Amino acid sequence: MVRRWQCLTIIPVLGLALFLVGCPKRPATTTAAAPPPSTSPQVTAPAPSAGTGPSGPVTSTPSPTPARTPSPAPQVATPTPPPAPSEFVAVPGLRDVHFDFDKSDIRAGDAKILEANAQWLKDNSRNLLLVEGHADERGTNEYNLALGERRAKSAMNYLVSLGVAANRITIISYGEERPFCAEHNENCWAKNRRAHFLTKRQ
Repeated sequence: MVRRWQCLTIIPVLGLALFLVGCPKRPATTTAAAPPPSTSPQVTAPAPSAGTGPSGPVTSTPSPTPARTPSPAPQVATPTPPPAPSEFVAVPGLRDVHFDFDKSDIRAGDAKILEANAQWLKDNSRNLLLVEGHADERGTNEYNLALGERRAKSAMNYLVSLGVAANRITIISYGEERPFCAEHNENCWAKNRRAHFLTKRQ
């Protein structure tokens, strides 16, 4: 009777001991809690540079470039305007040349006059020259102004070919507006078809 009671007592104790010794233990698990927010400033990672990332191209926004003040435009020297025709005067050393009707060619006799005029201009190198082109009264005002300009240019070109600097010469055309002679005949008209020379010391 006693043994049965002892056996009944020992068996549960042994079973409990076997249970405690033989059962494997599970690993302890802990749940990591998020850290409390800190008051220290957060550091922002720099933006990635341009390249190719795992999901496609990566672009970066360039930092703004400070605005540059445009440099002032270089000063360009404006050419000096020629003197007004009223500033020029006639001198005995410069003689007129004349032209045939409706022509602007330099005639042989007038070439000699231009050679003398060119020599005077070389001897007086500080003088500027104004060449006036004139026409007789026949023809329209517009045509005579153009004809007078051709005559002034023809005289100027001849002087330049003789060595007078072109930048010393200014031309102007008056057409029929300033006749030398007021009569209405060929003798008078021939005097009006001319290039007149005026000078100004610079």
